[in-house]
Amino acid sequence: MDINKKNLLILHLTVLIWGFTGVLGKVITIDAVPLVWYRVLIATSTLFLWFLVTEKNIKITKKQFFQFFLTGGIVAIHWIFFFHAIKVSTVSVTLVCLSSFTLFTAILEPLIKKQPIQMGDILIGLLIILGIYMIFKFEGQYTLGIIFGLLAAVASSLFSTINSTLVQKSEPSIIGFYELIGGLFWITLYRFYDGSLINLPFNLDLKNWFYIGILGTLCTSVAYVAGVSVMRTLSAFRVALVTNLEPVYGIILAFFFFKDKEQMTGGFYIGALIILGSIFLYPIYKKRKNKQ
Repeated sequence: MDINKKNLLILHLTVLIWGFTGVLGKVITIDAVPLVWYRVLIATSTLFLWFLVTEKNIKITKKQFFQFFLTGGIVAIHWIFFFHAIKVSTVSVTLVCLSSFTLFTAILEPLIKKQPIQMGDILIGLLIILGIYMIFKFEGQYTLGIIFGLLAAVASSLFSTINSTLVQKSEPSIIGFYELIGGLFWITLYRFYDGSLINLPFNLDLKNWFYIGILGTLCTSVAYVAGVSVMRTLSAFRVALVTNLEPVYGIILAFFFFKDKEQMTGGFYIGALIILGSIFLYPIYKKRKNKQ
């Protein structure tokens, strides 16, 4: 098989695995904070083992460690909001709201990097806002889930914008590893503060442990390494287009596993179509803009 076709297939499988994360968040019965704590702990451990096996040099400067460590806290907040949104609503609602991170990135990136906001970014953002409004209007019973889904999108856009700068000087796998360490530290600190770490639920049933294990390994560390590896041969444009399929794959998987519980009103699907259509148009617009 051609190397590009092989890597494209790997990327699709990776995005499919990311989409499956929402399903796991629904079937795992513990709350969002301990769920993310377990996920980060397992992912950090498995990535560290991978670095040992591959004999990878993971030394960084103190400044880099500080940057990655703080950014890891934002990643952890993103995951907590994401899983909490799933717990209080549905996988479909959460994934569609999360896909609005394109809107927040269009706002945050120019502010952080001190760049002018493009008119095309504003138009795409307005379309996404229209889609969010449609979902709010027709799925009012999931208001709390929508809010947490949007907060997860804000956190996602923030750490993605920061990482786009950090990746210029460090390898993505090393950044991800130290961000996971940072996320683990901040969640552990919070759990010490609220006392929940003392009552850590180690007495979970086998099914929960199995799902948490898949979440921490296959859906986090393995998917991350696979996703990074294919970026060496595939164009950023193609990667962006395929990555935008995550909510589509996730919604299909959620409907397959939960069926009637994931059925929404017609207004939701119109809003979702507007949002997903916008995020697919965004990289196409960006590519044409860069050619001008």
